[in-house]
Amino acid sequence: MGKRQRTIAATPAAGLAVVTSPINSLDDGCLMHIFSFLSPIPDRHNTALVCHKWRYLACHPRHWLRIESSIKRLAEPGVYSTLEAAVAAARPGDTILISAGGNHIAHNIQIKKPLCLIGGGKLPDDTVLTCLRGSESALEFFSTCKVANLTVRAELGCCLLHRSGRLMVEGCILQCEENPLDYLSFPIVSTAPECNGFTPLALKGKGGCRVGTDCVTVSNTRIEGGAKAVSTNGNLVLQHVRAIYARTSIFFWFEVGER
Repeated sequence: MGKRQRTIAATPAAGLAVVTSPINSLDDGCLMHIFSFLSPIPDRHNTALVCHKWRYLACHPRHWLRIESSIKRLAEPGVYSTLEAAVAAARPGDTILISAGGNHIAHNIQIKKPLCLIGGGKLPDDTVLTCLRGSESALEFFSTCKVANLTVRAELGCCLLHRSGRLMVEGCILQCEENPLDYLSFPIVSTAPECNGFTPLALKGKGGCRVGTDCVTVSNTRIEGGAKAVSTNGNLVLQHVRAIYARTSIFFWFEVGER
């Protein structure tokens, strides 16, 4: 009787093992499809830390392109040494992950397709894009794009030049270095002919950036240096300014609307 009970007890355990098969038993294509539903930062970035297999699948060029300073990783698919090369190879809608550490050079890089540029560090200070003196801007946007978790530093000129489309700046640091020609430096410049203004993130879908319009959204971003934070064309003025004072910095949310 006891032997029969042990046999019956073992049967559910065996069935349970079949039902709860580990996720690693799924084929690579299925796992990549699952990873595609994750947000690039932090979820998909965290999956790359689980194991070598998950790192390969999470960092596959089907999900995003990467900019690495390490020479060893340049042989991997979807890895580039410069932001300019990654932008040229990217397809509309791609995400470009810029590795933390080092100093990435960005000068007059024109972005004419929808892209998302994300810093790979824990903080925006970990990933720095530097625009050298003599360049008009670090990044020039002609399409809908998002910039997140990055520090963009301009020696002279502007950090971000907005020509058209919707530009979203989230959790970044925009720095214009101090020099005798500060009056020529601006963290953000917009020359969009039909720009409806700079809108805070809270207004998206509620009178903020509307589909098909040219606008800029700035949220949780630290702005340093320059003649003024934003330079625009036409009759736009600064409105609805909100600020959070931290121990070492001030973070702004703001809107620029018509006078």
